Amino acid sequence: MECAATLGKDIKVKELEKRASGQAFELILSPPSTDAAPDLSLASPKKKECSLEEIQKKLEAAEERRKLQEAELLKQLAEKRKHETEVLQKAKEENDNFSKMAEEKLTSKMEAIKENREAQIAAKLERLRELEKKKDEIRKGKDCKDEAEN
Repeated sequence: MECAATLGKDIKVKELEKRASGQAFELILSPPSTDAAPDLSLASPKKKECSLEEIQKKLEAAEERRKLQEAELLKQLAEKRKHETEVLQKAKEENDNFSKMAEEKLTSKMEAIKENREAQIAAKLERLRELEKKKDEIRKGKDCKDEAEN
């Protein structure tokens, strides 16, 4: 069973057999007519003629933009160099401070070692003197005994 209906000028609907799952339709599109809507093509917009003065103004504006971009780039590079210089200066100061602290610490340690060594030498010399005194006393005692025996 086929039944056709017209929805508009260009579309016809043709009903096909009814099925258990539902209905089926066939849409028939008519070919486009030549006297219908005009052909819409995407043509590029026509270029307007630019005068020499307008071209010169555009070139000057472009040159000005280029100069501004270059100035901005130079400004950024100068700021970056300044920051690098500050960082290097800070690192140098920290390194100098560390070196001074290490040198002071080493100097104080060396002085402490020197004082300790001198104290040890003085203590050894004192012990040697005491031993010499004891030897002298023993010799004197021995000499006295020898004289007494003779």
